[in-house]
Amino acid sequence: MPESGYKVDAIDQKILSYLVKNARMPFLEIARECGISGAAIHQRVRKMEEAGIIDGSRVVVGEKAMGFDVCCFVGIELVSTNRYTDVVERLRQMPEVVECHFITGQFAMLVKMYCRNNEHLMDVLVNNIQNIEGISRTETFISLDRAIERPVYVKDRGVLGR
Repeated sequence: MPESGYKVDAIDQKILSYLVKNARMPFLEIARECGISGAAIHQRVRKMEEAGIIDGSRVVVGEKAMGFDVCCFVGIELVSTNRYTDVVERLRQMPEVVECHFITGQFAMLVKMYCRNNEHLMDVLVNNIQNIEGISRTETFISLDRAIERPVYVKDRGVLGR
């Protein structure tokens, strides 16, 4: 349940199922499918946004179409975990870094990056990431294929069917 206490009902679940599949779907079309008014859809979506259930909508840019042929993950070991905030701020300045997670296990952080090619990746690693004060070691994992990509799993709530 969301922190706000908002309870998602069957209509909200149906609205979410349409928006997850196509965030640009017109509210009036969703209203027709749900059997309620367009105003009710607007109100429900607004309430779900306020409750943090809907966290915006985004345009997804195809990285390969933009010339970024290498996707990789970089495990980062820190000298000390108290360096985390400083390291994150430095990583935030690198446009190649698209995600950064503080994790458990061998590494303190896991970073997802997109680079144009292997030479670009090597440049970012050697001249940027490995020069950040507070990083003791990195290990890079190059993605050969993205086999699965989907929005948050919501099937338990009856939102997405097969």
